[in-house]
Amino acid sequence: MRSRWFGLVIAALAIVLSIWAYPSLPPTVATHWNFRGEPDGFSGRLMAVLIGPLVILFLTLLFNVLPRLDPRRANYAKFVSTYWLFANAVIAFMLIAHALVLATGLGYSVRIDRWMPIGIGVLLIFLGNYLTRIEPNWFIGIRTPWTLSSDTVWRKTHRTGGFVMVLAGLAVAATAFLPHAMFLPLVIAALVVAVVTPLVQSYILWKREQP
Repeated sequence: MRSRWFGLVIAALAIVLSIWAYPSLPPTVATHWNFRGEPDGFSGRLMAVLIGPLVILFLTLLFNVLPRLDPRRANYAKFVSTYWLFANAVIAFMLIAHALVLATGLGYSVRIDRWMPIGIGVLLIFLGNYLTRIEPNWFIGIRTPWTLSSDTVWRKTHRTGGFVMVLAGLAVAATAFLPHAMFLPLVIAALVVAVVTPLVQSYILWKREQP
């Protein structure tokens, strides 16, 4: 999970799944669902088997390039293990999403409205637990004008942000077991709190540092 080439392994698995599923897929495959679990977006089967591997390959390339472009690239040496843990968790999630698309296309009874909130929630919980290990940079973490201008503000904000992200992940995962009518309000509320809280805190902490 901490290797920079983990994404290539995941992409290979996605390609194998696509090759295996392609002959049995119908001409049109559902590739998007609303919050009630009803399909509302469709693709041809070729696009359905290609999009997952292509997105995974793109993310793998992107995560390898970002540290080279960052003006604070020297900081990556301090948290390189956590950086790749973050990147590979996102890539692994994309493999799961791809597998769910193929499974529904093959006719398996998959509750997208249940599995996706759980998957997103677990991802947020996982990332939130490691958020405090990220050193100041321009691409991942809580990047506001105030965290980027002060390493102290960055670290304090990320402590709060990690805690709030875990709570948001728990809330999102919980929607899988609640009535559909509660999904959208609860997810929006959780994400607003997770975004606004560290944003406001970073400004307040930065303001206190000023003469």
